[in-house]
Amino acid sequence: MKSWSDNIKYEHMLAGLSGGVVSTLVLHPFDLIKVRFQVNDGTVIQNRQVYTGVVNAFSTIVKSNGVKGLYQGVSPNIAGAGAAWGLYFFAFNFLKATLKDQQQVENLQPGSHLLAGALAGATTLACTNPIWVIKTRMCLQPVGVVNKHHYNGVFDGLVKLYKHEGLRGYYRGFLPGLFGVSHGALQFMAYEELKKKHSNYTGNSTSTKLNPFEYIVMAALSKVFAVLSTYPYQVVRSRLQDTQMQSKYTGVMDIFKKIYRNEGVVGFYKGIVPSLLRVTPACCITFVIYENIAHYLLDK
Repeated sequence: MKSWSDNIKYEHMLAGLSGGVVSTLVLHPFDLIKVRFQVNDGTVIQNRQVYTGVVNAFSTIVKSNGVKGLYQGVSPNIAGAGAAWGLYFFAFNFLKATLKDQQQVENLQPGSHLLAGALAGATTLACTNPIWVIKTRMCLQPVGVVNKHHYNGVFDGLVKLYKHEGLRGYYRGFLPGLFGVSHGALQFMAYEELKKKHSNYTGNSTSTKLNPFEYIVMAALSKVFAVLSTYPYQVVRSRLQDTQMQSKYTGVMDIFKKIYRNEGVVGFYKGIVPSLLRVTPACCITFVIYENIAHYLLDK
């Protein structure tokens, strides 16, 4: 009889980590600009640059700090993305295989994929939220301004964050992040359903290796669907994690109310253009690398 431990495949973790690291290195500048747009509520904050658009943001950053300015906060982003993708792919595939065994089916229904994605996302977020707090703050900290909230890297940030804010500081933005678990769940559900549709059309198994273009199309469609469905939580989380904006809000609901009152519905989608410009190709890169490495390791 098959044991649950037979479903533990570390190859998925290594493949996911590799895809996450490569895509983050390539597309970090878009993530940096996305974060800066998300925390802009229209007020003036000392040492905080305001941009008129994506092109203006790129040119202003390069003019002020050179190309290296576009990679501010890249170290925690690489650490967070690598860990998050690795853990997510590992947990999702373990849960997917376990659910298949329990239900005794070859392919799961959308609801089961959604459940596996939600559980994998919650587990991943609990492990990586401290890194995302550091990443957000490093993307926003003024160049050349040193204070107690200035982080020199991931480890330095984790030490200072705990010293000044305690364990609670590690989990700033965790609640809206939990809402964001639905993002990954929706994306993976859509991705798996697209693979199922492709399988039904070709007559091949869903585990059959596809060509890179097919993975790119499926990854892009599933990512755009998930982003449009869940983006507002990212704006809320970024503002909760930003040290210079914490005094403006008392909690998640207060942020929702003030964004809607002061900025309208469009306020919940600030930064979505650079976000889509980053996450869509990032997702495609991640999934293509993941699928190829996973097939290579599992088929050996």
